[in-house]
Amino acid sequence: MRESIVSFNEDNTAIWIAFKEGDWEAYRKLYNNYFKMLNNYGYKFTRDVNIIEDAIHDLFIKLWTNRASLGNPVSVKNYLYKSLRNIIFRKLQSQSRFVDLEEEPNYNFSFEISFDHRIMADEEERELQYKLRSVIKDLPARQQEIIFLRFYEGLGYEEIADIMEINTSSAYKLIYKAFNNLQTALKTSKLVIFLSLYSCLSTNIHTK
Repeated sequence: MRESIVSFNEDNTAIWIAFKEGDWEAYRKLYNNYFKMLNNYGYKFTRDVNIIEDAIHDLFIKLWTNRASLGNPVSVKNYLYKSLRNIIFRKLQSQSRFVDLEEEPNYNFSFEISFDHRIMADEEERELQYKLRSVIKDLPARQQEIIFLRFYEGLGYEEIADIMEINTSSAYKLIYKAFNNLQTALKTSKLVIFLSLYSCLSTNIHTK
């Protein structure tokens, strides 16, 4: 499994290194620090909480079992996201809930975009936000996922490509396709859509 490529440092790197050395308390901290985020990410793929919790537990059992042979990912969070995504896909695939992830992946992914309404917005902008929330729900799963990772998690395209197991060029093409679909549905410019989604990113970064 390749390690995630990121452009920022992460405090939990020290915890990761201690965990790899067999520090049980560091392992517990790693679990506690990331369980909520992983659970939230898993919920975008399936509403079956048992599958999500099993996948997270499988992930952490595997981490402890294989700790001595693990590398040092630049981003622990990205590494865990990618690992959990793969485990959930395998579990869903074993239950025949979606087809193999080939050129046209078919899986579920859904989330509801939110905006900070404490920030004053005129009536036209609020209407666009309402429509955007509705239209995103109708996008294909991969397009919803890349919007979530880009504008909710604030990840770069190399990071997104690593998590979704596509190349960086495909990540750019995927977000472009999503914007095309949004533009067609909303009948407005890509710039207006980008600015609305970017405000969503700023809101989520400051509330994390």
